[in-house]
Amino acid sequence: MVSFDNTQIAFISKSDFDLKKSYWLFKIMSKPLLVKYGGALAPLGLKLGFKGLIKSTIFKQFVGGENITDCGKTIEQLGKYNIGTILDYSVEGKESETDFDACCKETIETIHRAKGDKNIPFCVFKVTGLARFDLLEKVTAKQTLTKEETEEYERVKQRVNKICKEAHDNNKPIFIDAEESWIQQAIDDLANENMARYNKNSAIVYNTFQLYRKDRLEYLKKSVEMAKTNGCHIGAKLVRGAYMEKERKRATEKGYASPIQDSKKNSDKDYDAALEFCVKNIDMMGLCAGTHNEKSSLILVDLMAKQNISPNDKRIYFSQLLGMSDHISYNLSQNGYNVAKYVPYGPVKEVLPYLIRRAQENTSVKGQTGRELSLIIKEKERRFNDRKGH
Repeated sequence: MVSFDNTQIAFISKSDFDLKKSYWLFKIMSKPLLVKYGGALAPLGLKLGFKGLIKSTIFKQFVGGENITDCGKTIEQLGKYNIGTILDYSVEGKESETDFDACCKETIETIHRAKGDKNIPFCVFKVTGLARFDLLEKVTAKQTLTKEETEEYERVKQRVNKICKEAHDNNKPIFIDAEESWIQQAIDDLANENMARYNKNSAIVYNTFQLYRKDRLEYLKKSVEMAKTNGCHIGAKLVRGAYMEKERKRATEKGYASPIQDSKKNSDKDYDAALEFCVKNIDMMGLCAGTHNEKSSLILVDLMAKQNISPNDKRIYFSQLLGMSDHISYNLSQNGYNVAKYVPYGPVKEVLPYLIRRAQENTSVKGQTGRELSLIIKEKERRFNDRKGH
């Protein structure tokens, strides 16, 4: 029986010093005002020479390193406990063709690094790393593109295809991350096109389904039907979602109905229904459950048992972010399930937006910071009592 209560397993890879550092970091993140002002001041802190401090605290908790080579230690450390690494080049907000080509090249480098390494089961990219946001917005809105924009979008398609082909040729599955709803249709179309092309024998290209959107469960079902018609497998990474406040704010400003679920309960309901749907269709799917939710993780464990799917069946993976929910990742792995951590990397300055989001997310997700803190405290007490011989 899988349980997430065992903190000895959860923090087996952390020294007392590391545990203390994590404690103070989550303690700071439990203060919304500190996170708010810290996020605003962080870029200034970098300019004033506080890179070392940022690197040894929040960067070390949530990021694998500044480049692929730097991530080696994290890959090895996680691999020791049978936890895979998903190398995620987390540089964002770029606008030039040179930057897009560089991001494409870097993503292909992650595939080459992952080839033949059982500790790196997946790679990942964001389409906004390869294309202008405004262009994706225009394509999603089905607006007429100028001749220049049509040529520009052709280059975007070529980059996405190049990455997916490389993943296919190296037999290394790749995730296409989900993004804001007003650019998502363009991303879905690119994902579907490449799934039809490269998923003939197994799931190589994965699309990401954000179940905090009201329409995504239905879209997942539609995608499976589409895959059946195309005679290909479907790769599905299920997440709840990361742009809730932004989505609601835009919907209010522009006067359309918010695509976001009215309650967390509805998100949870759709997420768990999506898990069930994927497990039932697992013969033509690859599933990655990206979740920090204990209940959903246990539901998937239960669904697998009911369908007689072995814990280490390569078609099903659980995934969490580096530095978070280790009690889920390590306890699942200890019980023989396939687990992989998202390991972002990139120069400190470039990864700062990602780090600020992580800090804000930990503050805003109800109970997330409290849960991380209480688990760390529990483990600190357990170690203290062990040393006292209790």
